[in-house]
Amino acid sequence: MKANKVKRYIVLSILFFLPVAFLLMLYPAKHNYDPLDVVNSKIADINRFSADSNENVLLKDHITVLGFLGNSPLDYMISASNLKELVYDKFKGFKNFQIVIVVPKGTEADIELLKKEINTYEDLKYWHYVFGTEGDIKSLYSSLKTKDVLSENLAVNNVYIIDKNLNQRGRLDGRDERQIEENKPAFSVYGYNTIEVAEIKNMMSDDVRILFTEYREKRKGEFEDSNSRRNRELKQDQ
Repeated sequence: MKANKVKRYIVLSILFFLPVAFLLMLYPAKHNYDPLDVVNSKIADINRFSADSNENVLLKDHITVLGFLGNSPLDYMISASNLKELVYDKFKGFKNFQIVIVVPKGTEADIELLKKEINTYEDLKYWHYVFGTEGDIKSLYSSLKTKDVLSENLAVNNVYIIDKNLNQRGRLDGRDERQIEENKPAFSVYGYNTIEVAEIKNMMSDDVRILFTEYREKRKGEFEDSNSRRNRELKQDQ
């Protein structure tokens, strides 16, 4: 009987502390927090695109994960599934968060099939498909900063983070602590490869979390950009 009580208390403790631990990971301590870099600005909005729902889907005033699945979206089932399981499921319901997938007009039937595959038992209300002409898609993609070439099929494996002010977010220096210690060459991160599970699960999820933290601090009046923080810390060291 005593052993059963101990087990019950252990289970209750785990159930209590797990949400707390998640919140601690979601909102990092301020002294360890650096805003996500603006790697490009003035991203084109999607006014000329039509959505798969009756909603007026725009990038402005949203935190958006933007993807391009092209003329054969079913060929990118793995990319869509990784994005759904590793990013959407983690951040769905957060204020102003959305995933927007750009596809050409004429792919509506394939998109319906794709929905059946990845929606499973839930309605992905913050996941939108928008349809546009080839010219509109190329124009939108050209407004992004990226090293990746949009295929002739109008698709790419990478997705991009766009903030509420139509700025593209990423990392001007994508090295982790170990790579910096080993003096590896610096590299920039403009997009995130949806085929690379580790990249999406670790780097991209962390970057989306950081962006939410930035907006949370702005709402509370606690946000400092990198330059302001650096100047403050220099004054404290003097």
